[in-house]
Amino acid sequence: MDPITQGVLGGVAAQQVSQKKQKLAAGVVGWLAGMAADLDVLISSDSDPLLFLEYHRHFTHALVFIPIGALLCALFFHFVFKRWFKRIELSFRETYLFSFAGYATHALLDACTTYGTQLLWPFSDARIAWNTVSVVDPLFTLPLLFLLVVSVMKRSQSWAGASAAYVVLYFSLGLLQNQRAESLAFSLAEQRGHTPVQLGVKPSFANILVWKSVYEFEGFYYVDAIRVGLTDKVYEGVSVKKLDLKKHFVWLSSGSQQAKDIERFRWFSNQHLAIDPTNGMRIIDVRYSLIPNEVGGMWGIVLDENADQTQHIRWTTDRPGSAETASLMKRLWRMIKGQELD
Repeated sequence: MDPITQGVLGGVAAQQVSQKKQKLAAGVVGWLAGMAADLDVLISSDSDPLLFLEYHRHFTHALVFIPIGALLCALFFHFVFKRWFKRIELSFRETYLFSFAGYATHALLDACTTYGTQLLWPFSDARIAWNTVSVVDPLFTLPLLFLLVVSVMKRSQSWAGASAAYVVLYFSLGLLQNQRAESLAFSLAEQRGHTPVQLGVKPSFANILVWKSVYEFEGFYYVDAIRVGLTDKVYEGVSVKKLDLKKHFVWLSSGSQQAKDIERFRWFSNQHLAIDPTNGMRIIDVRYSLIPNEVGGMWGIVLDENADQTQHIRWTTDRPGSAETASLMKRLWRMIKGQELD
């Protein structure tokens, strides 16, 4: 999830195990520890563009790494406090406790999103995604930030408890919305006469009202948007053919680095690969698009027919300009409000 939300939730968690006089210190330590796991983004390579995909949300996000990550954070914070912030009177035990509480929230929060988190590493490389909250959701973050600030200012355990209750309430609502959207998605597939394979729903950008549905049937992915509120509404979308290397890239050698990179990208995308409708040499992850009933290809890999056996693919992202983004946001907003699209 976005760094601010990670920090806020880490601060909230640390406040649950702090005394009244420690609310500010606990909030700061928990906030920073709550963001620390994302330092794995520093693992990258100029020669291997997919290395960052393999190591983001990897060992630093594993459940078994939480005590180690918390210890590293506590050692750093305790040193900094003793050296430069002597007014912060925390024992190492207290610093570790707040670091542990903050760090422990990170991977669990990430697993609530759709990207996939290796919680069970090193025992499994499965990317766990519960699909209950968007990677950016102001309705979750802003109220939680408000409750955290009030708790610090008032040094109040009651306000700290209220922030924890809000987390449980919002995640429970996200789970309920996920189940409702999934039920509607199955009904939509049934109306089409489809028996879906690998059907999944994920919240669209910054809300849990409109969900993106993706399912596979007879070699195609079907992408739709489903609004679940007081009234439900389906925005039917498009279909795209599932990637078939033998048909789409007959020239590709199975032993080449590009072929290996495709399999790495397939693992990352949980098998949801297709050809970009606008570029026959680009493979995209169909799970992600700014508008939930479209195949947008927010990121993907580009192949080169003239590459040698050792050459990697090229990683690309599709970021629309400001004017196009504003137009897409207006379209998404109409979906959120349950309005008809032009």
